[in-house]
Amino acid sequence: MGEDEHGHGTLGRRGLFVTGAAAALTLGSVSFAGGARASGDGQATETGNGSGTATGREPGMRTETETRTVRGTLPPGAPDFVYVPVEVPSGVREIRVAYTYAKPPVPAGTPGNALDIGIFDERGTELGGKGFRGWSGGARAEFFVRADDATPGYLPGPVGQGTWHIALGPYTVAPQGLDYEITVTLAYGEPGTVTPPVYPPERARGRGRDWYRGDCHLHSWYSDGRRTPAEIAALARGAGLDFINSSDHNTHSSHAHWADAAGDDLLVMLGEEVTTRNGHVVALGTEPGTFVDWRYRARDNRFGRFARRIRAAGGLVVPAHPHATCIGCSWKFGFGDADAVEVWNGPWTPDDEVALAAWDARLVASVDERRAWLPAMGGSDAHRAPDAVGLPQTVVLAEELSREAVQAGIRAGRCYVAESKTVSVAFTAAGGRGLRAGIGERLEVGADTPVTLRVEASGAPRCSIRLVTDQGVLVTGDPLPVAGSGVLEWHTTPSYAAYVRAELRHETAAGPVPGTMAAFTNPVFLGHR
Repeated sequence: MGEDEHGHGTLGRRGLFVTGAAAALTLGSVSFAGGARASGDGQATETGNGSGTATGREPGMRTETETRTVRGTLPPGAPDFVYVPVEVPSGVREIRVAYTYAKPPVPAGTPGNALDIGIFDERGTELGGKGFRGWSGGARAEFFVRADDATPGYLPGPVGQGTWHIALGPYTVAPQGLDYEITVTLAYGEPGTVTPPVYPPERARGRGRDWYRGDCHLHSWYSDGRRTPAEIAALARGAGLDFINSSDHNTHSSHAHWADAAGDDLLVMLGEEVTTRNGHVVALGTEPGTFVDWRYRARDNRFGRFARRIRAAGGLVVPAHPHATCIGCSWKFGFGDADAVEVWNGPWTPDDEVALAAWDARLVASVDERRAWLPAMGGSDAHRAPDAVGLPQTVVLAEELSREAVQAGIRAGRCYVAESKTVSVAFTAAGGRGLRAGIGERLEVGADTPVTLRVEASGAPRCSIRLVTDQGVLVTGDPLPVAGSGVLEWHTTPSYAAYVRAELRHETAAGPVPGTMAAFTNPVFLGHR
């Protein structure tokens, strides 16, 4: 393999293998045993020191800290994951990793270098295994792990003897290649005390059966967000939310840090945004400490396994921003394993308009094919200021304010999505002999039975109510008055409209393009199944 002209090792294809998931490459080991210098299998160069130098020491002699530096180059088309093994001897108190990489200029329209990082411990890198100890993506230039503490995104715990693996994720690689440098420092000594995690309760006081507002897509400083759990909770309360769900990218490290943020007035559910190269999915309301692996693509046929993992841990499977345009963000796994879909992500954009149209098409298909339908929801995806927590928010009819009750409401589609706490929608269908149905429900009446749809909206000045069926938009009301409240009624039959859903749209300047969304509901289905 040899070194390139800069003294960096270059990575060839002989180390390439498929692990049952996305393609991966494992380099030669970085060794700390007795100050030994690993060869790196000719794929990367390594230098080392112990408290200043690794040379001239007695065999087996240990200093308080030891450091090794590895340099290498990843070529364009590199595997999704590159593993750097680190041989960790006994007696290590802390492992600390820092990395840098080159960001050369690239032509317009060409992705530059972006390199993610994480770590697995001596239990290995097996897909879905127990070795995961943290991931920070591209959010941090360094991290540490020890028994009593860890960098946000990483899991505290013993630094066990054996082969650890630094995981590199070359998200994009410039045409010039990606030159990187990794510095690993081991600190020796007595380990700290492992603190048992404390998790938030699964139930809050609530108001009995009621409509509860929540934001199920949020990022803290435990991934690439910039807010602490306490700051997010304060913003959630200010946004009028009753529940939230933690969804940091590819790590569950925040789970043990939400207990103080929860309260009788705020239910905190735990989860993860599983961020693959073929789309993102929110694991909503999993059991504390649940890790869901992300190292696969759609072509690997592994997503079903991890969807089952989410459900086995008590969570919902919710593909996020399915039509986002960022690299690796649009959803490629299909919706057969989903419990709901995030149609509205953050401030309303053309991506959301496309997601809404695609979701509505699936509603039509579910009616035509007489199969289960997929409920819609929304989430802010808030990371940092000025991202607004609770824009949008999912409003769920739940029997109580608990994890299971909120999940049941979402799974059944008894929910609508609104831009803020000021916007409220009530939507019902009535017909037959006093029968009524609400959002996510079915009005079981004959095909030619007259049905009355009624929408009551508030908190949306100058917005228009629209009714959408399997044929498209059939009714658009006049703009609501400045006070923001109004009612729209429409009469139809199940033979004419298989389902009806409501939208609340802001005014638009002109032309056929609809205004931005203020709220939309899941459908009310009409007629017998």
